[in-house]
Amino acid sequence: MSGPQRITLAMTGASGAQYGLRLLQCLVEQQREVYFLISKAAQLVLATETDVQLPAKPQAMQAFLTEYTGAKPGQIKVFGKEDWMSPVASGSGAPAAMVVIPCSTGTLSAIASGACNNLIERAADVTLKERRQLIIVPREAPYSSIHLEHMLKLSNLGAVILPASPGFYQRPQSVDDMVDFIVARVLNLLGIPQTLLKQWGSGYSGVAQE
Repeated sequence: MSGPQRITLAMTGASGAQYGLRLLQCLVEQQREVYFLISKAAQLVLATETDVQLPAKPQAMQAFLTEYTGAKPGQIKVFGKEDWMSPVASGSGAPAAMVVIPCSTGTLSAIASGACNNLIERAADVTLKERRQLIIVPREAPYSSIHLEHMLKLSNLGAVILPASPGFYQRPQSVDDMVDFIVARVLNLLGIPQTLLKQWGSGYSGVAQE
């Protein structure tokens, strides 16, 4: 099995909750263990942008997501924002990769400054200090110089900045196709097999494919 076996997936309060939810589904399908973190603002956005209503408590949320994605028992583990004893809070227990999708500009700023005011920020800080893979998917428009400076700082520290800017060369037919474009790019970066998006050069000739 290629790619990391355990992944921290964090969702924060930017638009684009569908990206995080779809990535979770794909990781479950690929038999990965997911440590799931979500901010209160992200729960509000998720309820606004989708029909998914997550329970507030981590244990209930874990049960809901397990059933929703068809995950095996224990495959998804949900941790609260101040669960400082969770594996993601320490370099000795954190997974080899973390994805923040979507990433709000507030979370972007906190990670760039090493704030660690909640578990999402701490988990990202651990990922950076341990020189592990951190993928950040910001969703904002337009970006201010402050946002760009934070992205540059994190890129220089080794994080990958993957803006939620879907391409159109695959001729998307739905919003789901556009979501899959970004999720496929995340999976490619993680080294996890995916069939959501063709590899460039495989069928993209400028002519509609059947």
